[in-house]
Amino acid sequence: MAKVSELYDVTWEEMRDKMRKWREENSRNSEQIVEVGEELINEYASKLGDDIWIIYEQVMIAALDYGRDDLALFCLQELRRQFPGSHRVKRLTGMRFEAMERYDDAIQLYDRILQEDPTNTAARKRKIAIRKAQGKSVEAIRELNEYLEQFVGDQEAWHELAELYISEHEHLSKHCHRLPVRVWSGSGVLYWDAHLLMFVQSSHHLSRRSDCCHCCDRRTETQSASHIASNPKASAKMKKDNMKYAGWAADQINRAYQFAGRSKKETRYSLKAVGDMLETLQITQS
Repeated sequence: MAKVSELYDVTWEEMRDKMRKWREENSRNSEQIVEVGEELINEYASKLGDDIWIIYEQVMIAALDYGRDDLALFCLQELRRQFPGSHRVKRLTGMRFEAMERYDDAIQLYDRILQEDPTNTAARKRKIAIRKAQGKSVEAIRELNEYLEQFVGDQEAWHELAELYISEHEHLSKHCHRLPVRVWSGSGVLYWDAHLLMFVQSSHHLSRRSDCCHCCDRRTETQSASHIASNPKASAKMKKDNMKYAGWAADQINRAYQFAGRSKKETRYSLKAVGDMLETLQITQS
């Protein structure tokens, strides 16, 4: 197989810089990362200096995604030798377990990491990723809510929680009948109780979540709601997604009120308040 450097007539420095660019852009072009990274590791490791370690990590993750367990294991072993006992390297070991569908082993490893370092957000997120991979959306939602109790400023996690709620909304709609909408004009907060959605509009910080969730049997009361932030720093994709969620929420609120037996007049006034609220959100479709 032809070398990348010869095929594209590039230097090892250019290949290293391309790997850095892919990291900064959080690109998931696993095949290219494996091709370029494997050549850097095999041919130019001595020239890379300390960059070699982050490249090992980058290549390992891409190799797992690309189905190259041999390469992933090689990178992992090099990282273990250099950083014995590192939580970051242990997390990579857990990710290899995940790729092998050894989910119980991965969760046990992440739990040990969290026992030693309860603030390790990466290990918590890996556990949530496992629940999603297993199709256990309800457990993923529960763990995300627990995570957001401690790390309320994680906008990516709020966005992920919104997507999980939406994927589960049909099931939840059947089990919840009291779905009041609350609009706070001052803070720009709209949230929907009963396990569904919360919109928060803030330029600088996230608002606190609802403490209220009423299900039809009243046996449970949770602090779960998902955050979709209209943050000026949000990506174009996130802003576009937020518009979709806003429309979806309005539609679901309408259905919920009809299910609850509210009159058309009451529903119309409530939806007008919701509509006015959504118009004030600083969300632009890109």
